[in-house]
Amino acid sequence: MGQGRQDGIQATVDAYGEVGRRIAGLAPETIVVSTPHSVMYYDYLHISPGPGAQGSFSQFGAGSARYSASYDEEFVRALCDAAEAAGIPAGTDGERDPSLDHATMVPLHFVQKVAGYAGFRLVRIGLSDLSPLVHYRLGKLVAEVSEGLGRRAVYVASGDLSHRCRPDGPYGYAPEGPEFDALVCEAFRSGDFARLLELDPALCERAAECGLRSFQMMAGALDRTPVRPELLSHEDTFGVGYGVACFTPEGPRGSAPERDFGDQYERWHERRMADALASEDAYVSLARQSLETYVLEGRRIEPPAGLPPELSERRAGAFVSLKVAGELRGCIGTILPVRPTLAAEICANAISAGTADPRFPRVRAEELPELVYDVDVLTEPEPAGTTTELDPKRYGVIVSTDDGRRGLLLPDLDGVDSVVDQVRIAARKGGIDLASDDIRLERFEVARHA
Repeated sequence: MGQGRQDGIQATVDAYGEVGRRIAGLAPETIVVSTPHSVMYYDYLHISPGPGAQGSFSQFGAGSARYSASYDEEFVRALCDAAEAAGIPAGTDGERDPSLDHATMVPLHFVQKVAGYAGFRLVRIGLSDLSPLVHYRLGKLVAEVSEGLGRRAVYVASGDLSHRCRPDGPYGYAPEGPEFDALVCEAFRSGDFARLLELDPALCERAAECGLRSFQMMAGALDRTPVRPELLSHEDTFGVGYGVACFTPEGPRGSAPERDFGDQYERWHERRMADALASEDAYVSLARQSLETYVLEGRRIEPPAGLPPELSERRAGAFVSLKVAGELRGCIGTILPVRPTLAAEICANAISAGTADPRFPRVRAEELPELVYDVDVLTEPEPAGTTTELDPKRYGVIVSTDDGRRGLLLPDLDGVDSVVDQVRIAARKGGIDLASDDIRLERFEVARHA
């Protein structure tokens, strides 16, 4: 299956084999797998439906490596009911591809083929862009459902660590890659799952992490449970971080109230948001007030009296960006001013970012406390004759054509480190083909309020 390259990660293979044998020794009735490569939605956690599924590693050149599993349909129904009762957006709707994904088949390989155990049924759960707390809460429900059904169950949190650990890796190198791996491995080694919930979203994004939400869900499944943590291996031979850890319960669920990491996260998040609110300037505060009033009361606010003159007397284009847990949640703006004041521009664009960005569903009231706002005030665009006049850290770029197509990208974005990438992404947003379309380039600067 590894086409000979598995020798480069022998410690990972050995650790996986050890975990597979331990699972087989427990003879679980149900194995619950959370995976970043199953069906994934922005605002919905997908649980695989039906009697079972199969898959193979054909996309990796190993079509003969085939796997199948029967699903625990009773467990799935109970979990969906529990999620609905708890107000967690999770269920079996919207399955696009029923095939088993590779992040599910890898642990199945070591349980079924290496350890020779097949006496279980599977529950497969995809991830989402919802907050760490939502994933943690669904993990808690997994444990509650298992206990309620009297199931002997094992939880497998599948997923890689960083994808940017080495310059020769398929995704390149970022210093945040090894840093992310070190932080997660320390959480695995110590069993302190609060570290998994409180990782800096910007660091995680730059590290191109894969499995963090899977690990956060696992933390919920072990909520208030004493465990013996073991980090069995960590390698990044191919530029991708592979970590294998094992957490063995050493007492009943609920017997370690100090390990309620969801409660710890909520208190940490409240402190973090309070600090953010205390440091907000008038630009960000105005964007927040505008969107919150619209979502909660259905009305648009008028810019209040007493704003600084640069808001109440100036006109400028502005973009409002929304993020949740470091992930973009909406971004709408105007290149040139279309309203009487910059304050009015920000108010309108904040509402549009939360309700009219076609890439995302409308912001719900319960999401408002999680939102982080950026307001970018634009200078008037100026022509850029060639790409040598661009700088992705200093300038935003506008790529346009004579027939009116236009794509814009703001400056200083995580993961956009070259002019080539900046122009390519902006062109794609405008439906522009750089190979065949005649284009014009413009640049602008922004004053960012975060």
